[in-house]
Amino acid sequence: MQQLPILDQSEPTQPMLVDAPEVADAKGRYAFVSLGCPKNLVDSEKMLGTLAMEGYSLVSEPDGADFVIVNTCGFIDSSREESKAVIREMLDLKAAGKTKGVIVAGCLPERLGAAGLREELSDIDHVVGVFGRDEIGQVADRFVQDVGQTERPSAEEMLDEQRNVFRPAPIQALDDRARLRITANHFAYLKISEGCDRTCTFCSIPSMRGKHVTKPIEMVVAEAEELAADGTKELILVAQDTTYYGLDLYGEVRLVQLLKELEKVEGIEWIRLMYLYPIHFTDELIDTIAESSKVIPYLDMPLQHISSRVLKRMQRRVNREQTIELVSKLRERIPNLVMRTTFVVGFPGETEEEFQELKDFVYESRFERMGVFPYSLEPGTPAVKLDGHLPEEVKQQRVDELMALQQDIAFAFGDTLVEYELDVLIDEELEPGLYAGRIYADAPEIDGTVFVQGENLPLGEFVPVEILERRGYDLIGVPASEEADED
Repeated sequence: MQQLPILDQSEPTQPMLVDAPEVADAKGRYAFVSLGCPKNLVDSEKMLGTLAMEGYSLVSEPDGADFVIVNTCGFIDSSREESKAVIREMLDLKAAGKTKGVIVAGCLPERLGAAGLREELSDIDHVVGVFGRDEIGQVADRFVQDVGQTERPSAEEMLDEQRNVFRPAPIQALDDRARLRITANHFAYLKISEGCDRTCTFCSIPSMRGKHVTKPIEMVVAEAEELAADGTKELILVAQDTTYYGLDLYGEVRLVQLLKELEKVEGIEWIRLMYLYPIHFTDELIDTIAESSKVIPYLDMPLQHISSRVLKRMQRRVNREQTIELVSKLRERIPNLVMRTTFVVGFPGETEEEFQELKDFVYESRFERMGVFPYSLEPGTPAVKLDGHLPEEVKQQRVDELMALQQDIAFAFGDTLVEYELDVLIDEELEPGLYAGRIYADAPEIDGTVFVQGENLPLGEFVPVEILERRGYDLIGVPASEEADED
């Protein structure tokens, strides 16, 4: 048997250096680094599409490019530090004469402001806020025109740039069509709204992404049709708060109506739901998921904690009893349900008893997929002012304890799949005779992988696979037809 890699269920942000063929006779050659969550990835793909239409050529390596764009994450301190590290790496290339400029986009500029970012990283050439992404072509034009000038922009020019590319959060959703895709063609993230109206005390996202703005149903469907025509079979719906969808635009939540329209899109076979907030989870939505032939029984629902007191301090607007009732209802009414959730441990004031309460809940609920994060103190958020901040070593110890408990649960779930035949969506060929794919229980990049040993398997297609064993969080199998031939 071939040596197989083992993945885990941790959820670090991974820098993605975008690869694409170079275009001849372009205005300029640029490299692109995408950081952060799937919502940020959609923004990256939109910027790439805009630059392609503007006549710029994307190259695979920053060394030798005219300029580099880094689309950053600013969510928590570790994300910001990672973004800064990538920016510094690109600035070092610039200092060495291996690229002419560095443009920084996304959440980090929104979090720190143009002046704050440049104060720390003074050699950045241009900055683009989250909602200035559609002006990226103009920013690139300005850089290309100014390249070679030795004088830094004046304060007035910097202020003018900030006005141009730091747009306020929109009152209407941005159109994400005409993207240049980073993911493989057979799956795509589909952003159904922007921003968030929640006031969770630990979260800085509303300050970067603004208030919730629903993308109209017809716009979402049109984008899904465009993606399906491009070969997409799996749509992954993302938002800051998916179950809130429609409330601001239509006066009522309309996720059910959206799902029913998306089910009609030809070519789409899986619809995966991410970032579902526990509130607004209606019986109609549960029935729609349970009865759908395309909405797969995989729900990503970040719960953050189970202690009612901690949830109140987090301002989650849901308590222990409501959470347990919802989880039980979902388990009872959706066949073969796989649940992914995330928890924050070490929140200010979290006691040993409350942490034990969370451990007991995780043990009893048997979440198939789970992530755990230590509380990150975010300047400007209400949680900063709460009493009872815990030492970093205590927070990390609690992360380790909860993930150790979860590992046993995840492994036990994986063991239940051995000897079954499951449909696997083949993502890539790792080497001759070895492929990586996913079952419905696995979202790209954050969950496990099915390693399939076979020949000439079709990329981006569903293949029936006999699961032979579990290794760590991953599964190993062979095409079911080959297993039958061996028998």
